[in-house]
Amino acid sequence: MALLASKNKTFSDLDLDFDIHPSTKQLNTLVSDAAVIRSLKNLIFTSHYERPFHPEIGCKIKNSLFDNIMPSTAITIQNSIEEVVDNFEPRVDLTSIKVIAQPDENAYNVTINFFIVNEAVSRQVTFFLERIR
Repeated sequence: MALLASKNKTFSDLDLDFDIHPSTKQLNTLVSDAAVIRSLKNLIFTSHYERPFHPEIGCKIKNSLFDNIMPSTAITIQNSIEEVVDNFEPRVDLTSIKVIAQPDENAYNVTINFFIVNEAVSRQVTFFLERIR
């Protein structure tokens, strides 16, 4: 029974919206899938030297958003995402990353497929990368 409980580990993180739970008056927390997905997005959207005392944590995608929309730029973004997830998110096993250029919008559509460690269900996160001044 104890072995079964260790496989069903629940992950939790603070909700960075800093909403307060109405009845407990405590900060809301994200659990399981939501916690891992939020952590994944935070890693991808964080630049190097943006986190105090941890300059090594970050992704290089913001630099690539100002390059020309080309297949090589999409590959660079894909490699950057893969590198930061492999290095700093041990709860995730990546299965695929698709970066599709949207030249008319001057942006990229990103889809990440992954498994949470010790779970058999595949997860997917999709977001739109565009440069903003």
